[in-house]
Amino acid sequence: MCMDLKSGYPYSLVKNGLVSDFPKLLKNIKTPVAIMGGGISGALTAYHLMQKGVDCVVVDARSIGLGSSCSSTSLLQYEIDVPLHKLSEMIGEKEAVRAYKLCEAAIDKLFTIAGDIGFNDIQARKSLFYAAAKKDVPMLRKEFECRKKAGFNVQWLTDEQVKKKIGFTAPSAILSETGAQTNAYLFTHALHRHGLKNGLQVYDRTEITTISHHQKGVTLITKDGFTIKAKSLIYATGYEVVKYISEPIVKLQSTFAVISEVLDGKKALWKENMLLWNTANPYLYLRTTPDNRILIGGRDENFYAPQKRAKLLPSKTRSLVKDFNKLFPEIPFNPEFSWGGTFGSTRDGLPFIGPYAKLPNSYFALGFGGNGITFSLIGAEMLSDHLSGKPMKDAALFSFERL
Repeated sequence: MCMDLKSGYPYSLVKNGLVSDFPKLLKNIKTPVAIMGGGISGALTAYHLMQKGVDCVVVDARSIGLGSSCSSTSLLQYEIDVPLHKLSEMIGEKEAVRAYKLCEAAIDKLFTIAGDIGFNDIQARKSLFYAAAKKDVPMLRKEFECRKKAGFNVQWLTDEQVKKKIGFTAPSAILSETGAQTNAYLFTHALHRHGLKNGLQVYDRTEITTISHHQKGVTLITKDGFTIKAKSLIYATGYEVVKYISEPIVKLQSTFAVISEVLDGKKALWKENMLLWNTANPYLYLRTTPDNRILIGGRDENFYAPQKRAKLLPSKTRSLVKDFNKLFPEIPFNPEFSWGGTFGSTRDGLPFIGPYAKLPNSYFALGFGGNGITFSLIGAEMLSDHLSGKPMKDAALFSFERL
């Protein structure tokens, strides 16, 4: 049975509906690689495998994209949930910088992929990481110095500069030149449509009830009794991986988002409509949309409890609107849609990518955290390299062995 990953009305799903139709698996099949999970992680993985000439099959228990992908707020950032200076203390400076650099490169690669498949809903944006309170300024300054040393294109803004350049009040901020935004739900469908033209098989509404890992491959059995025999299985199941991994690799939480009605006018709502997020815990983040709405998210809770999450949605919506009004009291924010979703974080903020010794012939593409889309791109590259016979670079950085 699928986990209940969302509550309310995710904007992308309401606006776009069911974008594409895919068949249900009603026959026995064989494939070199099976990908379980057809959201953005599975879609990017399938794209990369097909690009390298590796045939694969995608199977999803839901309609495609109706898990976490449709509720994603789709910010593309190189920053992960653990600041660079703290990650350096945890895993070493070289490794931490490498993780951040991989995320930075992933943003450019997502633009390249979007161009290749004819997907236009992706926009470059600068990113502003601002202090939520004066007490956070020393930490933010330390983070700035660490990023500057590592070669990231960043600027330090004082409180006066934030007010003058961006238009709201904050004690200080780091302005990053690199960032972007997209629509994970539509990107997922665009990737699959492109894949279908090149021989990819995609099946949705196909729940896998039994998985048998053996020496020569993996056998999956669907709820309807059909089998998929594969040499390798990639788990791109997101937060539902807790059903397959015994170790506590991810802490599940609930997060919330609200989007405004369309605002009049064509001009930027704030400076260059850049991505905004802060140092609070949990952090608050804002972005705009191509149809001139404002999206704000955060107010996370440390639990996975769908009914409780749904009950909190009205009060969380009000709180997020108040958060926005404090930043930009002159901009009207009339909420139109709000939703809650499942969110997961790891101890070091990094994803889990690669093989898992307890499940032979299995690989995992688990892009946990606030920038799961860039992690998904990294995972897709790594696994497609490995399964096409190339070395899997950076395996140690994201492996299960670091537990």
